Amino acid sequence: QVQLVESGGDLVQPGGSLRLTCTASGFATEHYAIAWFRQAPGREREGVGCISDSGTFYADSVTGRFSISRDIAKSAVYLQMNSLRPEDTAVYYCAGSPGYGCSVSADVIYRFWGQGTPVTVSS
Repeated sequence: QVQLVESGGDLVQPGGSLRLTCTASGFATEHYAIAWFRQAPGREREGVGCISDSGTFYADSVTGRFSISRDIAKSAVYLQMNSLRPEDTAVYYCAGSPGYGCSVSADVIYRFWGQGTPVTVSS
């Protein structure tokens, strides 16, 4: 059974850092595209970044502040978030699908989704 589980969401002050983890089970992340999306209250879901065999890509809004990495042995993908801003407040989701490439914006290509983990940036 394929499953993605996010963890690490928390309340953090502006300017702070947080690392989210997406743990996969039922498949090997090595040849999968894994993406991070987020959805703030009252707003549409938006892509944050993705990682695959073709590389790592980020949305303009997080470039230079967020980074994605993966530990294949642990079947984990990480989202390191630095210099957090109140506008980063959202529920963060990871999504995955087999394939060489990934997309930051096209959420329809991802077959598997986690339940999300909430991130609140506030003083």
